[in-house]
Amino acid sequence: MSQQPIVVCSFGEGRDGLPPGAEEVLHIGRNLAQACEAPLMWVILGPLPERASATAGLYGVQNLHQIDDAKLEANHTDAQVAALAAYGKAQTPQAILVHQTLEARTVAPRLAARLGGAVVMNGISISPIGQNFEITASAYGGDTRVIYEVGPKPVLAFIPNAVIPEPGSGSAIDAEPFAVDLSGVEERIEVLEPAHFDGPRLDDADIIVSGGRGLGSQDNYSLIEQLAEALGGIAGASRPLVDDGWVDSSHQVGLTGRITRPNLYVAIGISGASQHMAGCSAAKTIVAVNRDPEAAIFQHARFGIVGDALEIVPELIRAASAG
Repeated sequence: MSQQPIVVCSFGEGRDGLPPGAEEVLHIGRNLAQACEAPLMWVILGPLPERASATAGLYGVQNLHQIDDAKLEANHTDAQVAALAAYGKAQTPQAILVHQTLEARTVAPRLAARLGGAVVMNGISISPIGQNFEITASAYGGDTRVIYEVGPKPVLAFIPNAVIPEPGSGSAIDAEPFAVDLSGVEERIEVLEPAHFDGPRLDDADIIVSGGRGLGSQDNYSLIEQLAEALGGIAGASRPLVDDGWVDSSHQVGLTGRITRPNLYVAIGISGASQHMAGCSAAKTIVAVNRDPEAAIFQHARFGIVGDALEIVPELIRAASAG
């Protein structure tokens, strides 16, 4: 392949001084750049995270670029697309890799269209084939693996926990500013009411307890909140609960909600439809409670309890509170 770079793109606030999933995608990018005998670049939108320079050195990044603008700090989607399109046209990368966050699911397809390349979501791995790329991706909530072959200039989004990052050794590199003109970019989405988050977000949670329609009524959702509090986690929900107005959309886990990667995911009264599993299948451990022994959620769970959630969850709360 040519010496056109492999580009890793990061945006959004994460934990541990880095954007969400940065090390995972840098690991994938480093391996791909080595296979293509190409340089690896990393571009960050917005303020520079405190660990970015050191991390870039550990993953063999040749150039670390920062695009900073007030519109980017406001999660201005149109501005993000415009900034990355300008960067892509200037650098002419072989491929652009991103971590699949809620923002990335909006930005990646639009960026691919601007650059004239394909987009592949839910990526797990990538390798070069001549001038093309072969991408393995997750489908149907993690039940299926799909292999795509795409041409040059694709934009590829990789799911959480696709790889275990393995940093190498290397010195920190300085970030270089990359200037873009966003003065003419106006956001087309009107914010009617900003969502308010108290405490950690689902995206960053180590423990999530989610409820579904199996709870029976809105009043019973308080059991989910109590168990989450007892475990030191965050309460989540399936899409039907959000659609029915039981909880705010900021609690929704799934393909049209939050893509999470907790250490522990407890699913209460959730059937395990692919739409929901797309948001939690990256969890290290899934525990399911459902009255239906044939529920699909048990195919994904490491531990399962068959029974009435209204009888089981109070016992779990007592045990967690006592522990």
